[in-house]
Amino acid sequence: MTTLELSSNRVSAGQIFLRTCAAEWTRLWTVKATWWFLAAAAAIMIGFGAIAGFEAGSDPTPTPDASAWQAAHFTGFPAQFAFLALVLIAVTADYATGGIIPTLQWTPRRTVLFFARTVVTVGTATLAGILLAVASALAAFIAAGQVLTLSLDDGIDTLATVAFVFAAGTGLAAGLGFVLRNTAGGLVAVFLLILLLPLILPQFGYDWLTTVADLLPGSRSIYLLTGEPNDRGFTTTSSVITMLTWAVALLLTGYVRLNRADANR
Repeated sequence: MTTLELSSNRVSAGQIFLRTCAAEWTRLWTVKATWWFLAAAAAIMIGFGAIAGFEAGSDPTPTPDASAWQAAHFTGFPAQFAFLALVLIAVTADYATGGIIPTLQWTPRRTVLFFARTVVTVGTATLAGILLAVASALAAFIAAGQVLTLSLDDGIDTLATVAFVFAAGTGLAAGLGFVLRNTAGGLVAVFLLILLLPLILPQFGYDWLTTVADLLPGSRSIYLLTGEPNDRGFTTTSSVITMLTWAVALLLTGYVRLNRADANR
């Protein structure tokens, strides 16, 4: 075969990336854990959204022009742990089973694998979160009768917030997965960063511990979704920057480890 024929048969990097994304998509949806985590997130967001709607509908003094979209904000925080776990397990499962070796034999370009796995897992979790946020708001609206509103402007703001929080949070989880390569360790780290430390550290009464808590991604995700705490100088801009910094830093660290460390270590 001539050199010209060889060059014409080469597959471009874009084609390899798309094929790898397709493989990662198939892998994600053929694992039962994916369906269980999505079912858990759906139960939390739709179920609690309906409960919030029933409570609003039975309130003898309802708040005028209260928005059903608020249900998506408050149900999004507990539901995000299902998405974080989904992404983390999707990234680390290969390391737990030893499947990372044949995976890299099929896709030896580690940069391609990194971006394909990140895009598919984070994108799927974020899109599912947006759809469930809509479902949560609809459940609250229907359950409340005529008490709650469902305006388009509020919906756009809510879905933008939910999309960012879920994307940044699951990006952080994916980065942790690539860095730690351990499912249990990754789950513990995510739980600490997103929930436990942001809530516990300020309780000790030391200013420096409160400052540390303010710099954690969990504190900022709580603020963006619920508006709390509202007495520590948080802003939307600073919260977005903090969450992006964590996500990008962990993804970059995970990318470096994937490219420079043996896959079986």
